[in-house]
Amino acid sequence: MGLREAASCFVIFLLSVSVVQGVDPWGVRYTPTQICAVKGSKVQIRCSYWHPSRIDDHDVAVEKTFWFTKVQDGEPVDLRSASEYTGRVKYDCGNKACTLTITDLRERDSDLYQFRFTTNQPTGRFTGSTGVTLSVTGVMAHIPKSSGCWWSDCSKSRVVCQTSCFPTPSSSYIWYKNGQKTWEQTFYSAYFESRDSISCAVRGHEDFPSAPVCVHGNSCNRVNYMDRNICAFKGSSVDISCSYNSHSDPITSKSWFVAEREDVQLHRPQAVDLLKDPEFTHRVQVLDSWRGRSTLRIKNLRLSDSAQYRFTFKSQRFEWERSFPGTTLTVTDVQVICSPIGPTLTCHSSCLLSGRPSFVWYKNGTAVHGETSPTFRGFLHPENSYSCAYEHHHSSPVYAPKVPLVQLSQPGDILKDSSVSLTCSSDANPPSAYTWYKENQALLNRAAQLVFRSIRSSDSGEYYCTAENELGKTVSKRVLINVKYALSVSPSGEIMEGSSVTLTCSSDANPAANYTWYKENRALLQGPEGVYRLSSISSGDSGVYSCKSENQYGRINSTSLHLDVQYAPKPPSVSVSPSGEIMEGSSVTLTCSSDANPAANYTWYKRSGDKQVQPKASGQNFTITDITAEHGGKYQCEAQNTHGRSNTTLHLTVAAGAWKSAVTGTTTALLLVVILLAVFLWIRRNKSFTQQRECGERPEDRAQIPAAAHTRPAEQHHDVHYASVCFTQNRADDLYSNIGRVQPQRGTEEEEEEAEYSAVRFDRATGTRREEEGDDSSAVYSTVTKH
Repeated sequence: MGLREAASCFVIFLLSVSVVQGVDPWGVRYTPTQICAVKGSKVQIRCSYWHPSRIDDHDVAVEKTFWFTKVQDGEPVDLRSASEYTGRVKYDCGNKACTLTITDLRERDSDLYQFRFTTNQPTGRFTGSTGVTLSVTGVMAHIPKSSGCWWSDCSKSRVVCQTSCFPTPSSSYIWYKNGQKTWEQTFYSAYFESRDSISCAVRGHEDFPSAPVCVHGNSCNRVNYMDRNICAFKGSSVDISCSYNSHSDPITSKSWFVAEREDVQLHRPQAVDLLKDPEFTHRVQVLDSWRGRSTLRIKNLRLSDSAQYRFTFKSQRFEWERSFPGTTLTVTDVQVICSPIGPTLTCHSSCLLSGRPSFVWYKNGTAVHGETSPTFRGFLHPENSYSCAYEHHHSSPVYAPKVPLVQLSQPGDILKDSSVSLTCSSDANPPSAYTWYKENQALLNRAAQLVFRSIRSSDSGEYYCTAENELGKTVSKRVLINVKYALSVSPSGEIMEGSSVTLTCSSDANPAANYTWYKENRALLQGPEGVYRLSSISSGDSGVYSCKSENQYGRINSTSLHLDVQYAPKPPSVSVSPSGEIMEGSSVTLTCSSDANPAANYTWYKRSGDKQVQPKASGQNFTITDITAEHGGKYQCEAQNTHGRSNTTLHLTVAAGAWKSAVTGTTTALLLVVILLAVFLWIRRNKSFTQQRECGERPEDRAQIPAAAHTRPAEQHHDVHYASVCFTQNRADDLYSNIGRVQPQRGTEEEEEEAEYSAVRFDRATGTRREEEGDDSSAVYSTVTKH
């Protein structure tokens, strides 16, 4: 537990002196007039005062109240402006009474405290001269009586707790034996051995015990801390020291730990050795400068290091109890405290050093020349920021609130009976206090948030807030709240095309309101009835509807209602891209679109005759790459939503490519030539066969071999070649000729053996009469001899 949290007011001796209010119209009464308190605790000093209600026919009002201990240049010095009390004093004044609270009491706080108040009248000031005497003291265990017991290492002793204050019967104390907390009583009487130590503390101030003392002998088990309170700046280093002693046994282990981190679920608190605590890794060091003294050094202090640190040791037969209070460390920053007096700024730190400290003040980050006192004496402008530094430690700047921002909990329309909140926020140091206004009239709400649990139409209006601290006050922009009535639709849920729909606008106006209906800000209907009916709704009726109700006292608009008419898909339209002739090898995209609400999903099918095959694709677009003739055919697009489906068929024709056309044309031409040639040869062959048959049937048409040839010897016939030529033109005259190769003349008959004979016939035209008897008069015979 921290020092400030643990401290409470302890009064050892209270002496009340009442100043009786008699005929004197001015006065101060202190109750009590003497207080004795324990070092490190807190104390409250109270007084009441009175004054005349009127002076010279003017009302008297108190303007300033404060406590003081010192007078400078004939004027009392307010404790709030004294550096030694900075951050430790607080006033609670009102109803002609004032209480001074001082925390973290120190022995130098022992003094006479007086109260002074001033009024709005030139002579209206008064100081209670009696004052309150405060004595700050520590505690000490004292052994007034001791006697021996039946064994040598023993004594029976009675221990009392002493302070510099007068003892009172009602005082009670907490006792620690060997560091372990025992019972509460005014004194402690028991048998003690030479190893035992005893310590005491005032009840309610267990964190401030006396130093342990040996009851029997001079060597006992004990731990004594050099300081009960240490203050250090954030980022600095601190040394926490203690002395310790073991009665006789050698010490086997010792460690430092944090009291607040004890495991309260265990019967014996288990604290973590700081050398093993991950939060203190590389930041702690334990120094044993000499025997019987241990120092814990913590570097790079954090604000979270503020805690109570304790030491323990263990021997073979003894362990110092962990419940004995240790040293309380307070880690602090330098800060600027804004006082309502003036206002004034005070540079504060819980770690002010003794002597006359020197301060540096800054305005908007720039040092102010000549300002070295703890109180800033210059003029405070709300647009500036101020900070201070002490011992090279800088405070955070203080400044007046920035312009507040007002946020509305729900954007858009605000419906009657809904929950609405307005939030006011402003950057300020110290934090701002907020006030809400409606139409320039202050509201009772003083919080940062203004909440309407069930907002009404009368709550409509302009709202704004102010943010204020000791350095200034700012005003936010205005926010308009316009409470509207809800617009309802019947039936609720999905609205299908062709159904009947009723819109209702309600208002609690008095006298009755007149209603005007709108669609997309276009007036539809006006009259006393707040109902608008659509008997057979269509897709064209979709849109945003609203109504306005008004009477002679005002008007109010409803919320906007979006009417969404749903319907099944209309017949889809399909298109092909690119358009025109589709060539093989190209890429084609088929696109399908349909008017539907909700939007349709699309599926593509390829039909085979009247049958529909498996789906080819889904989606609005269907792309076919590297198209071939096989892709040609009928494609069907089907559009479908939750309310129905519709489809359309597309016929896709694929043309051959250019090179394929050329190849096909060439192949066709060649095939045609081959066919024609075959036909020609067949005709010719057939014709030749016919001619041969005719020639064979008419011997007279053949060329005749001359008689001379037939009369040659048989052995000469092997070199003779015969030819027969027939002409089917049926010429009128026949020509016969014998053709032989011409050979050089020889003297013998064998020279003629190589003669060749040829018969040539020319038929006359059809209908020419042939000579049947004898030789034809027109026949020509020729003999050709090879030479």
